[in-house]
Amino acid sequence: MNLAKKIFLLGWLLFLMGCIGYYVSHTNEFTPRHISEFISKFEGHLLLAYFMISFLRGFTLIPSTPFVIAGVLLFPENKIIVLLISLGGILFSATLLYYLSEFLGFDSYFEKIAPERVIQITTKIDSPWGFLFVVLWAFFPLAPTDLVCYIAGTARMNFLRFILAVALGELIICLFYTYSLGSLNLLQ
Repeated sequence: MNLAKKIFLLGWLLFLMGCIGYYVSHTNEFTPRHISEFISKFEGHLLLAYFMISFLRGFTLIPSTPFVIAGVLLFPENKIIVLLISLGGILFSATLLYYLSEFLGFDSYFEKIAPERVIQITTKIDSPWGFLFVVLWAFFPLAPTDLVCYIAGTARMNFLRFILAVALGELIICLFYTYSLGSLNLLQ
């Protein structure tokens, strides 16, 4: 790995540690209600603020769920917009992490420390069940989608299969968040 990649990786890891540390120590600030109150401060630019935050969230590895629900709180009459912005942000993050894993040399690193495991994971991800594995991982709310993005990028899963699987899994869960929770007034 060249010096520029090492500096980028170090800077990004420090940024991530800071973001995750803040997230863990201030979990009360990452509730859907608190996020929607924060975005509400951008009067006149709410949709733009929600869009920017949804897309920038991917750099922090903070889960998307509270942001999707915050969108429903902010825009209860525009659930389709919330769904599209949320999915766009998630797919942007997924693409970024997929390609970042190779750029940062995670593939080479993992091939050095656990070559058998890399072959095993690559075989599973490239199998017909690999698509379903990624769909289910993206759908399951307690599994960090970001992790499967790194795995798929490291295993060099076909990008189109990968992004379609993430889109399908996240679409299902985001539909539930935007329409079911909002319709049941569970967020009020």
